[in-house]
Amino acid sequence: MAKRTQKAGATAKFGPRYGVSVRRRAGSALKKKSRKYTCPVCQYQKVTRKVAGIWECKKCSHTFSGGVWEPFTRATDANSRVIRRGMEGATATDMTVIAQQAALDYERKLAAGEIDVSDEEE
Repeated sequence: MAKRTQKAGATAKFGPRYGVSVRRRAGSALKKKSRKYTCPVCQYQKVTRKVAGIWECKKCSHTFSGGVWEPFTRATDANSRVIRRGMEGATATDMTVIAQQAALDYERKLAAGEIDVSDEEE
């Protein structure tokens, strides 16, 4: 007997409804949600999702907050950098980024006319 339909995985329950792209996005979100991730404390791949945004390691029982679909997001990296800077102090790389941001802010204010160049040259 010939194969009639393609296997749809976790989104098979939706059938032909909602469109291909929506089902594909839903399928990738469901895969991310049910996958096992690496624990930040014990380094074992035992982290699973308890509820939306709450993740727990089944080995060491470490519970932490994260994204809805993934435990570690881009915002997680930024937050950990901010926390590390607050605890350790700014590194040379951080100081470079801060100086570049200050230069960009200065250029924006200069272009907007908020700063008068003749005042600073004196």
